[in-house]
Amino acid sequence: MKKTKWIIVAVVVMSVAACLVLFVCQISEQSPTESDYNKAFSNSYRLYSPPIPDKLYFCGEDVPIDRYDVREALDRELLVNVYWQSNLILLCKRAYRYFPIIEPILKQYNIPDDFKYLALIESGLTNVVSPAKAAGFWQIMKETGIGFGLEINEEVDQRYDLEQATIAACKFLLRSYQQHGSWTASAAAYNMGDNGFKRVSNKQLTNNYWDLLLNSETARYIYRILAIKTILNKPMEYGLQLRIRDLYQPIETEFVTIDTCINNLVDFAIKQGLTYKELKNFNPWLRSDKLTNKDGKTYKIIVPNKDKLSHKKQIHGIAEDKMMEKI
Repeated sequence: MKKTKWIIVAVVVMSVAACLVLFVCQISEQSPTESDYNKAFSNSYRLYSPPIPDKLYFCGEDVPIDRYDVREALDRELLVNVYWQSNLILLCKRAYRYFPIIEPILKQYNIPDDFKYLALIESGLTNVVSPAKAAGFWQIMKETGIGFGLEINEEVDQRYDLEQATIAACKFLLRSYQQHGSWTASAAAYNMGDNGFKRVSNKQLTNNYWDLLLNSETARYIYRILAIKTILNKPMEYGLQLRIRDLYQPIETEFVTIDTCINNLVDFAIKQGLTYKELKNFNPWLRSDKLTNKDGKTYKIIVPNKDKLSHKKQIHGIAEDKMMEKI
């Protein structure tokens, strides 16, 4: 019996070895010579520097694109985005779903539409948490969020409520604009804080973003916004060949108004025809498995239209070859 087992093992080993030899031989036969390989690489591989616009504006404010430092800083961010293809495609896909939620709120608060790109570069339109504990699409710190009217506790964190967080961001940007006098400065202050921006601008005797020597993150901040805005406004010029059907479609939803306690969100989800996972995906601001609501506050819980959650129904009526022209 032992002898038979060893014979079987030997046969298996020999078979594997034979396969490896055959595989190596096939690779050797198919591989080009070094000179052919080098020739094919030099003839076929191409890298291009992304085009830089002749004119560029942020929130209607002129960007001094003719300055060498401004031009080269923007060039860097265009290169980073254009050649980080997987991330760029994901940003486009998410923007198509979430920009329609953000845009009308910005308009309601008289915030320039360009600020939707700030949310995009802040979080990639995902509910991430930074090392500094900033959270949500708009990357709002806890103290800042509370200061602008967000509820943040163990059960509810409205930094993860896209509508409420966007309103809070609008309030911050409006106050910041009043303090610093331009939308560009307001955007920079969003990154480093109003007080931080004020200290730097007072020390350097200017609040002109383009003239300030800033920390590396804020120094890149506006350029990152401008780069993604430039690409998403003319995607095909920057190599993006995406059909509308490839993008993440907006999902039809409705609100369920709650002003009482919910002892068990799993049971609540089931009563709404949802799984617990679906409830939390559409309402990430619910941070626990219950909603105590001792004060009887009114909350709007998002409930998706279950009939429209399938990809086929989302893209119904969209032409197969309809290309993304702008986001």
